[in-house]
Amino acid sequence: MPIRYGLLIGVWALAASAAVADERAPLAVRSTSTAEMRQIAGRYCFECHGRGSAEGKLSLDKLVDDSDRAKRHAAWLAVWKNLRAQTMPPADEPQPQDQERLAVIRWIEREVFHLDPANPDPGRVTIRRLNRVEYENTIQDLLGVDFDAAEAFPADDTGYGFDTIGDVLTISPLLVEKYLEAARGIVAKAVPPEGPGVPRRGVTIGGFRTGKKSKKNAYRVPFAEAATLEQTVNIDVAGRYLVRFEVRAAGSDEATSNTARISTLVDHQPLKSQELGWDNNSTIVLTGEAKLTRGRHAIGLQLEPLDPPQAGEDRLHLTTRKVELQGPLDGTLREYPVEFRRVFFDGPPPADAEGRREYAAKILRHFADRAFRRPIDDATLERLVDLALPADRTPQPTFEQGIADGLTAILVSPRFLLRAEVQTQPDNPNKVVPLDELALASRLSYFLWSSLPDDQLFDLARRKRLRTQLAEQVDRMLDDPRSQRFVENFVGQWLQTRDVDGFSVDAKKILGLPTYDSSARVFNRVVRRALRQETELLFAHVLHSRASALDLLTADYTFLNEPLAKFYGIDGVEGDKMRQVSLAKDGHRGGILTHGSVLLVTSNPTVTSPVKRGLFVLENLLGSPPPPPPANVPPLDVKSFRKGGRPLLRTLLEEHRRDALCASCHSRMDPIGLAMEEYNALGLWRDREFTKPIDTAGRLITGEKFADTRDLERVIATQRRGDFYRCLSEKMLTYAIGRGLEYYDAPTVDKLVATLEGDGGVLRTLVHGIVDSAPFQKRRGDGPQESSAGRSKQSSRAASARPLPSVQKP
Repeated sequence: MPIRYGLLIGVWALAASAAVADERAPLAVRSTSTAEMRQIAGRYCFECHGRGSAEGKLSLDKLVDDSDRAKRHAAWLAVWKNLRAQTMPPADEPQPQDQERLAVIRWIEREVFHLDPANPDPGRVTIRRLNRVEYENTIQDLLGVDFDAAEAFPADDTGYGFDTIGDVLTISPLLVEKYLEAARGIVAKAVPPEGPGVPRRGVTIGGFRTGKKSKKNAYRVPFAEAATLEQTVNIDVAGRYLVRFEVRAAGSDEATSNTARISTLVDHQPLKSQELGWDNNSTIVLTGEAKLTRGRHAIGLQLEPLDPPQAGEDRLHLTTRKVELQGPLDGTLREYPVEFRRVFFDGPPPADAEGRREYAAKILRHFADRAFRRPIDDATLERLVDLALPADRTPQPTFEQGIADGLTAILVSPRFLLRAEVQTQPDNPNKVVPLDELALASRLSYFLWSSLPDDQLFDLARRKRLRTQLAEQVDRMLDDPRSQRFVENFVGQWLQTRDVDGFSVDAKKILGLPTYDSSARVFNRVVRRALRQETELLFAHVLHSRASALDLLTADYTFLNEPLAKFYGIDGVEGDKMRQVSLAKDGHRGGILTHGSVLLVTSNPTVTSPVKRGLFVLENLLGSPPPPPPANVPPLDVKSFRKGGRPLLRTLLEEHRRDALCASCHSRMDPIGLAMEEYNALGLWRDREFTKPIDTAGRLITGEKFADTRDLERVIATQRRGDFYRCLSEKMLTYAIGRGLEYYDAPTVDKLVATLEGDGGVLRTLVHGIVDSAPFQKRRGDGPQESSAGRSKQSSRAASARPLPSVQKP
């Protein structure tokens, strides 16, 4: 029976609870007095931001002397971010020593932000629903049902670059309707409406052989060769059985005269025979009944050649798709098909009402415990059982229909759809509590598997033993095939490989080919898929091999198949399977900035975009994106440059930077993007633009010089290694905890970076560090935080308005 909306509202009244752990991460920093801080600032900052100068409307000397620092929180936040990113002082000005810069940063964190590295603020995460990927994976792992969430639900919003952010994962009335519709469809696939039936059992196709030592099996039997392939099966209950073979003719895309006769066999005797020829590759079903006694019986198929193919025609072969036995057909034995046994794990229900109710409670408790990611309370279970087996419903539904109603209610419950971590004092922003182990298990599983905890993780959390085995569980989960979901979802958003398959690009124009067919032979769906896989496989290799994260930038190897190698112009790679390939030292491929996936998604549909490529590097590798562009920036007048022929892109961008409004941002982005100009909009190598050599030399805003893309990767991996570690840590932590990072997350990020530095940048170490961190293991109450340090509501909101990675000029 369908669930009425009154019931749906009642189900949504169900709640979830949460609560977790302690972390001590002392950060050894030399204490700096205010006088020393003012002295350092005076040497490097006051010429532009003090002693009467106030560039960017910032008087740093007045800011230091102002005792009401909470009121100037936003200004201090901007200073702090620029110092961390080393974008201030400018590269052409005298630079403070590393110890001096760090001393000022630590003074701001201690005296202005009042951060305690030994007790980091874990922040709060908005209650969030499962995004489409998480919903789809959860349904698959819970029920074994394939469900296309992208088709059923609208696209998820993203925040801070990810679709795991609680603040943007909202629920509308329309989405609730879609969840109800989806739940009904999913349950219909998981619950047999007709109840238990005559047992079916599959027979392995590979087990059919022409003899004990023969390698010929039923997967492929040529029409030209007579063959009899058999195997034995054991029958436990005597009776009449239906023997069913699904086969098809294969080997030719066009009609052919080649034919053969196929016969199914039981105990070496023909059961069903049919002449088989070219049939446009459609599946043919051969069924027959046989009386079988208890014990072992031989079943098989026999093929006899008939008409050979005519000259020029292809030869056909038989392909067996499925073999199945069903019986006894008299109904003396009834059971659920294997695909329904996840739900009906103890078989058909008892005949008596009390036994059926107990079985219903057992089914619904088992399912709800896993779906809600924590044990269901008895009162809620009773309501679900009453829904499934009401005493007053007329006419009475079948047991299976009642269970279907109960499962549907669970799948539209907020306990299933929302990842809630409610604490004992949810409205006390100054109360920090550890997550309970069940909530921690969910955070861990949705971080690494984009799905619910498995039985082992859930059992450990329920027995409160997860924390004592957390490191082992993280390694187990990373070694599990489901960790590929983490690779695809994190890398897909961090490095934008998700966009490769659907990115709009005019390959015909970029390649300069006459037709779309000719361009499709160079760039097509096969190449797009390989481009995405190349980047994902590199990340997965670094993650699983304990290699350094710096390999993402400097690897002298990559992952290719024949189509992608041909696209890149690399010889010696054959076959469609992606595999690790060593690269020539003087080649043009290596780290992710030379991957076609990155180069493609940072281009325009017909031409490259140095601005997009530079912004990509700043945002995703260096963690220092420029501020948003000012409003009403006039477009660049390209026509005025055409008198001497088509201008180079570098020339156009240099003119664009003449505008002071544009220069502050483009001076950061353009040199980086221009270093990548030797790769066209499809990611193919080129060395000329309009027949002119391409100048790729440039320097970062922090002063480091580079010659080209490979040199830029080297600079980031060496001189700016700390920035890369910090950016990677911030991105992964944001993805893991489901919120943007704030200034109070700095001690956590610093600790992650220090751990990476100490361990040679091992990527798996970063995953362990995030799982062990305060933001991952704890939470504080909702609402604006007012500490004894004097943080006001207004200043807290101002700080929260900008993510930690953003760096803005004061």
